[in-house]
Amino acid sequence: MDSAVVPPVIRQAFARRVAPVRTLAADAEQIARACRDMAARFHCGGKLIVFGNGGPSTDAQHIAVEFVHPVIVGKRALPAISLTNDTATLTGIARADGFEEVFAAQVRLLASPEDIALGISSEGRCANVRRGLVAARERGLLTVGLVGGDGGDIARDAVTDHLIVVRSDDPCVVKEAHVTVYHILWELVHVFLEHPGALEPEVAR
Repeated sequence: MDSAVVPPVIRQAFARRVAPVRTLAADAEQIARACRDMAARFHCGGKLIVFGNGGPSTDAQHIAVEFVHPVIVGKRALPAISLTNDTATLTGIARADGFEEVFAAQVRLLASPEDIALGISSEGRCANVRRGLVAARERGLLTVGLVGGDGGDIARDAVTDHLIVVRSDDPCVVKEAHVTVYHILWELVHVFLEHPGALEPEVAR
């Protein structure tokens, strides 16, 4: 197709993805700090606990398997679980305590203080993701939020140690950028683990 006759809608589809990705690139140092802190927790024997609703629930499963079973040969496998995998537990908690408690209840039971909690929400307004992160912080976990839009309640209430925001109201763009972010998280966590001197307190601060 001649570039001179590309329909505007096609140009717009690409154009609306540019600003959110550029903003993420500008947040590279913040993302690197999150990766360093995650690596430090893994280095001390912690595990990654991931959760989200709907599309982000499949992201949580994707992230967990990336850490547990790396597709790149030679990379270290790291302990990770997705709280959306056990349908019986999820629905049992929802029936007894309400859907807002499905992640928080599991965090309280399964998590240890040295662990990492990663909550994913396309717009930052998922009450159960927020409550899961709050429960994790109360137990001493490192908390990381991966959200979209303006960050929603998760950003407003400052319930995470690290918050990564894809600044777009388009759920498709947010989803695409989230995939990129969590692949970067995986990659840089391994970079830090391969250079353990970078995890020393005097270096990490």
